[in-house]
Amino acid sequence: MTMDSNSITMPMSDPNAWATAMNNLGMPPIGLTGQPLMPDFDPNLGMMAGITPINPLMPGIGIVPAPLSQDLPVVKEIIHCKSCTLFPPNPNLPPPATRERPPGCKTVFVGGLPENATEQLIMEVFGQCGDITAIRKSKKNFCHIRFAEEFTVDKALFLSGYRIRLGSSTDKKDTGRLHVDFAQARDDLYEWECRQRMLAREERHRRKMEEDRLRPPSPPPIVHYSEHECSQLGDKIKDDGKFPDAVHVLLTWLERGEVNRRNANNFYSMIQSSNSHIRRLMSEKSQHEKEMEEAKDKFKTALSGILGQFEQIVSVFQAASKQKAWDHFSKAQRKNLDMWHKQVEEIRNMHNEQLMGIRREEEMEMSDDDMEDAPDSKDSEDLNVSQAEALKEENDSLRCQLDAYRNEVELLKQEQGKNQPMRSEEDSTHSQQLSFLQQALQGMQKQLLKMRDELKVREAELERSLEDKQQLKTQVQTLKDGLQNLQKVHLRQLETSQQDDKVCEDSTSQTSETSMASGSPEKEGPTEKNQQSPVHSEREALLVGIISTFLHVHPFGASIEYICSYLQRLDTKINPSEVEALLSRLPCTFRQEMTGVGASLEKRWNFCGFEGIKST
Repeated sequence: MTMDSNSITMPMSDPNAWATAMNNLGMPPIGLTGQPLMPDFDPNLGMMAGITPINPLMPGIGIVPAPLSQDLPVVKEIIHCKSCTLFPPNPNLPPPATRERPPGCKTVFVGGLPENATEQLIMEVFGQCGDITAIRKSKKNFCHIRFAEEFTVDKALFLSGYRIRLGSSTDKKDTGRLHVDFAQARDDLYEWECRQRMLAREERHRRKMEEDRLRPPSPPPIVHYSEHECSQLGDKIKDDGKFPDAVHVLLTWLERGEVNRRNANNFYSMIQSSNSHIRRLMSEKSQHEKEMEEAKDKFKTALSGILGQFEQIVSVFQAASKQKAWDHFSKAQRKNLDMWHKQVEEIRNMHNEQLMGIRREEEMEMSDDDMEDAPDSKDSEDLNVSQAEALKEENDSLRCQLDAYRNEVELLKQEQGKNQPMRSEEDSTHSQQLSFLQQALQGMQKQLLKMRDELKVREAELERSLEDKQQLKTQVQTLKDGLQNLQKVHLRQLETSQQDDKVCEDSTSQTSETSMASGSPEKEGPTEKNQQSPVHSEREALLVGIISTFLHVHPFGASIEYICSYLQRLDTKINPSEVEALLSRLPCTFRQEMTGVGASLEKRWNFCGFEGIKST
């Protein structure tokens, strides 16, 4: 959709005010057709000097100005178009409400259009804001307009609240109040998402390029095995400087599986050469350790010398603080002497703690070595108990030693407090003894804490073993009780079975005697009474009842497999042969019939109890 800009004429209500406003902004007064309103305009006469003249018809600047800051009042004037006129809203009313702007919004909703409004009129009014790509007009008084750029939507929102009138008509169908708001369109959202994905791809590409730039270069590739390379590698392995790279190549060849029967000797010689470097590496390690120990000793001796000098300086300040010399200094000098004395003591204490820490670390290393040499044996409960008792005794002895050392330290501190004014060689020896005692106390405290922890661990293990033993005893007792109960139940079952057998034998003997004593009239009775019953047990009687009920609801009969599948839901031990034998023993209750022809021939059982009761 395109529009001819020359066809739009918008006469201003007051051309002089329009020209004055444009003059103040430093713009030449130009109409919509591009003709100057003031031929003799001088841009240097504007209120804003130094601003280059701006053409309001240049791209990005429309008739409607961009939304200004809310702090500045926005003045809306009458807008004249070719076929309609737009009247501004009351400036005292609040601004029209709008919804939240969707991302990438290029579509606006325009409501309150006149009933006689056409797409050409909408294009004429809103085409001034920017290029329009689509207009979707409804049968009612609203439409949706999609612009080509996002910033044109803000210009269209500027027209919200204007009253529109078609020509000079005052008919209700030719008037309306515009309401412009953001609209949510799928096309806008899709374009915005595509743009975001493109930006994300660019960002990922930029990060990848940055990571590739900062990534360290890859190591050179390892050459493949050959006789020539093998001989060169053997010479490199023997060289101390090229040994690390050569061993890496040898390791790669071994992992690749380059070893075979032909070159096994070559690989063996290279491995042997690699093994020969162990002695060299051990000697280098011992040399470095020796150098480290020498450096430690050197540092320790230097630090002890520095501490001695600090002690001398402190003794100088202490001698100066005595009353014989102190009274001859001025107030300022005394203040400085006090400050220097405190600084020297702080530095001396700091270095003393550092030296004590070094000696403490050495004692810890020695105690760790002693602990590693001690054997570990945790095989049985008796051994754990004995070790726990031994640890308790050691703990008590260490406590006594610790108390004795503390008493000695307190005595030394008291003596040091009495002899504080003068520091001599005896004082230095006392301080050294005190430091050694403190170190010994700290080491013994750490050993005491370790032994306490070990004692707690042993006691916990002993308690666990005792609990496990008690649980095993209870389990054995329960198993014995269960076994005795099972034996009692088994004996009771045997006794009941024997009693049942005796009762059966007695009943059979009585029936035989009564049958022998009975006369011939009874023998001439019906044969049905002397015959044995086809149902042998109560279980078979239950099966007969269940099968009769099942076949009664199946008037056309059922196969033996179908009947057994129903019965096996109740009892999985039921056998089809057992069921078929039971049905065959009751011909008056169940009848077997053949149904089907040829391959579909099937045996079916029917219930005939109602017919059989008449015949029996």
